[in-house]
Amino acid sequence: MLAASRKELLLERLRIDGRIVAKEIAAELGISEDSIRRDLRELDAQGLALRVYGGALPASPAIADYAARAAVAPESKQSVAATAVTLIEPGSTVILDGGTTTLAMVSALPRTFACTIITHSPTIAAALLEHEAEVFLIGGQLFKHSAVACGAAAVEAAGRISADLFFLGVTGIHPTAGVTTGDADEAAMKRALAARAADTVVLGSSEKIGAASRYLVLPLTEVTRVVTDVPDEDATARELTAAGVELIRAH
Repeated sequence: MLAASRKELLLERLRIDGRIVAKEIAAELGISEDSIRRDLRELDAQGLALRVYGGALPASPAIADYAARAAVAPESKQSVAATAVTLIEPGSTVILDGGTTTLAMVSALPRTFACTIITHSPTIAAALLEHEAEVFLIGGQLFKHSAVACGAAAVEAAGRISADLFFLGVTGIHPTAGVTTGDADEAAMKRALAARAADTVVLGSSEKIGAASRYLVLPLTEVTRVVTDVPDEDATARELTAAGVELIRAH
């Protein structure tokens, strides 16, 4: 089998099975593991797969920069955002992560809704200017890729807050890889915010379910709920449920 045909097969297996074990597929195709590992390295370099020990996972399309992500699955994000907003109790304090799905939450939140919103995203804070909600903006070094504050100053500031809910945006939600993102400092900031909330709710628009990125944010055991619009029969959704994750269906 030609290398191009092998790569197409590998991508199809990732789409269907959600993972590749290099040893198993090498035996199935009757070729060396080195050949499979080389194919997976090339797919990883192209952003089409994420290499992990022993194989690969589907790469998330949500690792593009902020402007490009706005065009990825907009209807799915709006559906997830509208459902996520219904989880906010009047008078509660919530942390909104940065990202295009949390920005959609601001659009779905009634302007007269009384609550307190903490965010490290200047984009989110600016979008809330016409809302009655109290807004607290965490400062720090601006991570331009995602338009959020990160770094030591931001993590230190996060340690002085507390909230009822944290709405977490990630680039991948996978049954074995957990919830992940594409930058180590951003992952650390997300963990710092999650540690300051009673419950963490992950925003799981369709392109993120079953995908994985390089850096772990949280294992599934530390996630309270995932709001997603993937159908009940989705294989990854069933695996997440089996792992003990509560899925809230967006419509």
